[in-house]
Amino acid sequence: MGIVNLSPDSFFPGSRVQGVDHALAQMETHLEQGADLIDVGAVSSRPGAQPVSEREEWNRLEPVLRAAVDRYPGLRLSVDTFRASIAERAADMGVALINDISAGRFDPRLWEVVAERRLAYVLMHMQGEPSTMQRAPHYTDVVLEQIEWMAERLHALRALGIADVLIDPGFGFGKRLEDNYRILARLEDYRMLEAPILVGVSRKSMIYKALNIDVAESLDGTTALHALAVASGALMLRVHEVKPARQAIDLAHLWQSQRLPSAHV
Repeated sequence: MGIVNLSPDSFFPGSRVQGVDHALAQMETHLEQGADLIDVGAVSSRPGAQPVSEREEWNRLEPVLRAAVDRYPGLRLSVDTFRASIAERAADMGVALINDISAGRFDPRLWEVVAERRLAYVLMHMQGEPSTMQRAPHYTDVVLEQIEWMAERLHALRALGIADVLIDPGFGFGKRLEDNYRILARLEDYRMLEAPILVGVSRKSMIYKALNIDVAESLDGTTALHALAVASGALMLRVHEVKPARQAIDLAHLWQSQRLPSAHV
């Protein structure tokens, strides 16, 4: 999943695009490098991010979505939004997946829209909201708490007829550094939910803070975590740079293909 970021307030300055032409060029790069899906977002969800109006969100999205659909017929598009009205208009333009950081908490009508339009959906975990989520997050057992939380919401989504759901543990969204690595270390535990796993760790603070580097230097660390995530069961990666992510996927799959059951005496 290649990221196209239309927000001027995103945490990684190198991901920000300005205008339709720049956005289309970013999409073309992602597709040439092997992206299966393009995820377009117009609202920053970085820690401390401030809200953006519905009108502003759509004003950023609409011309880019329209141009993308015209230039790339059949393009698989995702929109990163928590608003039902945005999801409706995006679906009208051919968007197939809604990537929702709020798990339906910010707009109760969103799940209804996803069900009515038969959209695929990303269920992401976040403690709090972007403006407050990193103020002393706390868990007793972050993995167990997430699995229980996701199980309840998956049940509710499936009761609405929404069957095509990916789960996203929400790395960096209301998590301490150790929480993020505990989730990654136990990613296989999430398979019990019987839903495909999406991982979004690209250039996040769990990498550059752990290594004491700048976000601009975090690509190598990102690629290392991508390989670990895929080896642990992630089906999809949400990434800023597709080529190194694709290489990490290919090598992780090659490694998996050569694993043999342990010999028993």
